[in-house]
Amino acid sequence: MIERKQTARALARVFAAAELPALVAVPVALVGLSLAGVRATAGLSLAVALVSVSMLLASFEVSRPALRQLMPTAVLAAVAAAGRVLFSPLPDVKPVSAIAIVAGAALGRRSGFVVGAMAALLSNFFFGQGPWTPWQMYAWGLVGYVGGILGEKDLFSHTAVLYGWGFASGLVYGLILNGYHVLGYVQPLTWPAVLAACAASLPLDVTHGVATVAFLAAIWVAWGRAIRRVVSKYDL
Repeated sequence: MIERKQTARALARVFAAAELPALVAVPVALVGLSLAGVRATAGLSLAVALVSVSMLLASFEVSRPALRQLMPTAVLAAVAAAGRVLFSPLPDVKPVSAIAIVAGAALGRRSGFVVGAMAALLSNFFFGQGPWTPWQMYAWGLVGYVGGILGEKDLFSHTAVLYGWGFASGLVYGLILNGYHVLGYVQPLTWPAVLAACAASLPLDVTHGVATVAFLAAIWVAWGRAIRRVVSKYDL
């Protein structure tokens, strides 16, 4: 029994140490493979994104979160997915990024990633699954993970940092999805074509960022207080 616990703790440490490299590997693969002119860049970068998402979800799992921590994480993921569906008539006005940020700040970076990633996966059962799903899972998971890091460092006590990351998260999400789109569908792949694709999506990305700030303004205090109460009550 003791050896099993020691093995579990060692495995958890290994996965925890691999989290940041796994997250960084995705943009590195996108840029590196593109610059190298590798023909299979789209497929290879998708594989890296899948591995990255799997690593982060596995890291959450091997950390052996108690049921009292799993429940709020699962509930927030479901609410974020439902919110994305509810606001589907409004392009890029989605609460997913805001909820992932709140989850990361209140429950930790791993929970923030899980909420963002699972919200993308669950809501795509309504919008449709496809090769874009791992990219959305990675992008929204990253938003929640960074939110968790900033929350752990108490940087969200500064309103400018909170709303700054809320707005920037829309641009980051858009940049990642643009990378998927450009590598998968833009041929021939040239810098003018890349810039044109990014410029075309910029208004939507800005809308996403502004909407995230608005959602944060609406839920940050009330939801944060409620989650912190649960965290304190159950010693999460």
